[in-house]
Amino acid sequence: MEDKSDRLLAELALHNLDLVLTDSQVTTTSVKVKAYNHLLGECGVVVMAAPSLAKKLRDHFPQSLTGAPFLIPTENTALRRSLDEWFAARSVHPLIRGEFADSALEKVFGAGGIGAFVVPAVIEKEVKEQYGVQTVGTLDGITERFYAVT
Repeated sequence: MEDKSDRLLAELALHNLDLVLTDSQVTTTSVKVKAYNHLLGECGVVVMAAPSLAKKLRDHFPQSLTGAPFLIPTENTALRRSLDEWFAARSVHPLIRGEFADSALEKVFGAGGIGAFVVPAVIEKEVKEQYGVQTVGTLDGITERFYAVT
């Protein structure tokens, strides 16, 4: 089941779910649920794109992302906040072509050449194989974390 964190945590509180996988810790101030955060792991983040776009963006990366079509997670994610900060710190201004709550749909659009997108480095190989995309580069300084919330 994929949904907004608040809804998933409500289901967890009602014991309709045993576990929620998320990219950020649940704080006691964000929800009124007794929840425990378990860090599962962390990894870097890579930019990927359809082969023709990836080839163009590799030269002068990451500055090549300025003006480039880009697909991005919605604002309610830790990854989006990290990306916004990373872009601002480096004066990189991609052309946002879409915001996605569903990462699988984002990858489908990216594979179709609509824009570059980011994925956790831990799944880079699988994304290449499944979607036929290529790696553009690594976003140094961004770490994606994965938590199990019980």
